[in-house]
Amino acid sequence: MNNFKKIDLLVALIIGEAAALLMVLIGNNLAEESVVFKALAPYLNYLVIVFPLVCAMGLYIAHILSKFIGVIYQFAKFVLVGGLNFLIDMGVLNFLIFYTGISTGLVQSEFKGISFLVATINSYFWNKYWTFGRKNTESAQREILVFFVVSTIGFLINLGVDYIIVNLISPFNSMNLKIWAQLGGLMASIVALSWNFIGYKFIVFKKNG
Repeated sequence: MNNFKKIDLLVALIIGEAAALLMVLIGNNLAEESVVFKALAPYLNYLVIVFPLVCAMGLYIAHILSKFIGVIYQFAKFVLVGGLNFLIDMGVLNFLIFYTGISTGLVQSEFKGISFLVATINSYFWNKYWTFGRKNTESAQREILVFFVVSTIGFLINLGVDYIIVNLISPFNSMNLKIWAQLGGLMASIVALSWNFIGYKFIVFKKNG
């Protein structure tokens, strides 16, 4: 049973709109450093109209498919929230890098830590109350503690992967350092989000019994 509610479509639209705005922000900043993103920049504004509709449509399709594969509706919610968390992570990192002009070293890693923590706070509330539909219970304190532990491990994975890629691996084909720093953040976020899905689904928000 997927517990489909019409308000879920509204939530999907809101998430899609927020994600689109973040993509516009990131894309416009990267357009200053990359010919590819510069070419795409004129089309970015269309995302604020198209992307929310794609998110809502995708969730509705997942609702239909969940009649055959029950877990797919919840997974679709997680993907939407995960996508927003990822863009918040990358958006905050993007802003800090381009605002300060710092794209390497320990300061860049500090920026990555800040961006990941902001995304993690957002993740807790969206996943708890929307994705997994958990209410406040007597075990709320334990839930928060376990969430913190899982997220901290994800944070360390994120920070470690990012530092290794950005500072210990040379940019491919003499890639611009700001672009390389974004790519490092991208790869680190993918690894950390994979861990978080497993942790949140099977440890933090698992249903007892």
